[in-house]
Amino acid sequence: MEASSAAAASRGAVSSPKLTRARTRRSTGEQVIKGLLALAALLSVLTTTGIVFVLAREMVSFFKDVPFADFYFGTKWSPLAGGQSQSFGVVPLIFSTLYLTAVGLLVAIPVGLGVGIYLAEYASPPVRRVFKPVVELLAGIPTIVFGFFALTFFTPLLGDLGIEVQIFNGLSAAIILGILVVPTIASVSEDALSSVPQALREGAFGLGAAKWQVVVRVVFPAALSGVVAGLVLGASRAIGETVLILVAAGNNPNLNLDLGIAHQNMAAFIANTARADVSAGSIAYETIFAVGGTLFIITFLLNMIAIRFVRKYRQIYE
Repeated sequence: MEASSAAAASRGAVSSPKLTRARTRRSTGEQVIKGLLALAALLSVLTTTGIVFVLAREMVSFFKDVPFADFYFGTKWSPLAGGQSQSFGVVPLIFSTLYLTAVGLLVAIPVGLGVGIYLAEYASPPVRRVFKPVVELLAGIPTIVFGFFALTFFTPLLGDLGIEVQIFNGLSAAIILGILVVPTIASVSEDALSSVPQALREGAFGLGAAKWQVVVRVVFPAALSGVVAGLVLGASRAIGETVLILVAAGNNPNLNLDLGIAHQNMAAFIANTARADVSAGSIAYETIFAVGGTLFIITFLLNMIAIRFVRKYRQIYE
């Protein structure tokens, strides 16, 4: 008995250093991973801070030459013109940006939510495994492809349907912009709907509810915060879209509700002006940063509103 106890103690003494070394290695690995994650978070914060600093610095320089009220309340936008015709009223550019985004979301929201609800509630597992990657593949297509698709296929198609549009027009660009945003809304919505506990569905079915009633009155309200997050993410994506609008919509920001004519959003103006012959330090050069800062503020406010909404209506399940 004493011999067996001594042998067990000896094995424990031998294995204890090994166990200690294993724990030390695991602890070291965890610390390294935590450090890398903290470094990634710090890098993102520093990058955002740098962007905000550059935008703020150039905007301050811009507003030394252009009155604040003239920029944000003026309705004539021609910053690259010379002489007396030069004007810096950004309202038409903001209007075209929000207008094209709103029309695109009219396409993207019902289609994206429909796809998300189908994948989460109606599609069988084999169909979901095939269909969801195909939908998400749409998000990987370069936006320049969407732009040329809108310009060379969709715009002539609208003409064949009897809709009068110019070669560069807001209608074609806005509709294809909506299709571009569909995968974002569909994917986030599907994840939010799928995260709703199955017990809620079973309880509703037990009370005699039909499938559509369960989806509309139980599952969708329970996943509302996640769905709204997807919608805001899609809206942010649409507001900041550049190449599609640059290729298909033209370069004419205006206050006209007619989508058959050319329009331009803020991101497309930045890209179009940055590639032009604009000297650094000029008022036209500083206009790029003023528009970029305004776009940043709009997106920031949109996301802040969404975060507040999500926190207010979030439902946590155990």
